[in-house]
Amino acid sequence: MRRLPLIAGLALPVLLWAAPLEAWWPAFPVHMLRHMGLVAVAAPLLVLGAPRLAAACAVSPVAAAAAEFVVVWAWHLPAAHGLGRGGGAGFALEQASFLGVGLLVWAGCLRADQPLAGALGLLLTSMHMTLLGALLVLAPRDLYADWCGTAPNLTGQQVGGMLMLGIGTPVYLVAGLLRASRALETGGTA
Repeated sequence: MRRLPLIAGLALPVLLWAAPLEAWWPAFPVHMLRHMGLVAVAAPLLVLGAPRLAAACAVSPVAAAAAEFVVVWAWHLPAAHGLGRGGGAGFALEQASFLGVGLLVWAGCLRADQPLAGALGLLLTSMHMTLLGALLVLAPRDLYADWCGTAPNLTGQQVGGMLMLGIGTPVYLVAGLLRASRALETGGTA
């Protein structure tokens, strides 16, 4: 039963990194698709499919959510984003940090011994993903063109923000609500 999530969790990053996505979409939406694919889809699949990995990454849910907040927002600062989009070591560091904090969040928040804290961690993550996605959509100009050495593409940035809103917000929100519901059904013990 755990084999399918593990295979999907391993295959998705390979697909996200190897597929020539830039041939079909502008750079910013591709960046956001990779980011959301790692933190909101691949990471929970890996945690569900690899219990030993989950146990090794299981930290306090709120601490994991805080670490994820710092990493995600830091990589969306213009200079850091430019480094990550520049390829090479910057891209590798960005992607590894996204996957790493994604694993921390999901392993921490799905811990059986802290269901309400897990719900809180997931709901906090949903909130900050929503805020960042909204900022990207509502910004009056391309925030990254100068740092990436590209022509301004506000539409691309807005599509990227909508991907964050459309993937990150509901995944974390629904998972957090399910976790809270489960905790309330069991009296907070599972």
